[in-house]
Amino acid sequence: MARRPSQSTWPDPQPEAEPLTCALCGRETPALTQHHLMPVLQGRRKGMKVQDLPTVGLCSACHGYVHSTFSGADLSGPYSTLEALNEHEGVTRFVKWVRKQPVTKGVKIK
Repeated sequence: MARRPSQSTWPDPQPEAEPLTCALCGRETPALTQHHLMPVLQGRRKGMKVQDLPTVGLCSACHGYVHSTFSGADLSGPYSTLEALNEHEGVTRFVKWVRKQPVTKGVKIK
């Protein structure tokens, strides 16, 4: 009697995921966080649904920097677009620095 090949209980190997790119610094990272260009609270006050608010994918370092630097009022007003964030002098300096850091390094934001 011939042996039947046994069914493997191991999951099929997953193809290597494409690295994601941060919209602010341009680094490739395995995971991104969604940044609401208009803060959720201000969007709700204007009668918008949360799922309708515009978002961009940012690495955790950039996302933390944006929220530690700008208030909700700033993010809903003059800095409600990616272009406006990129033009800010502090963001420009941070992005220039963070691009030199490996993605695996934990970046502390003051």
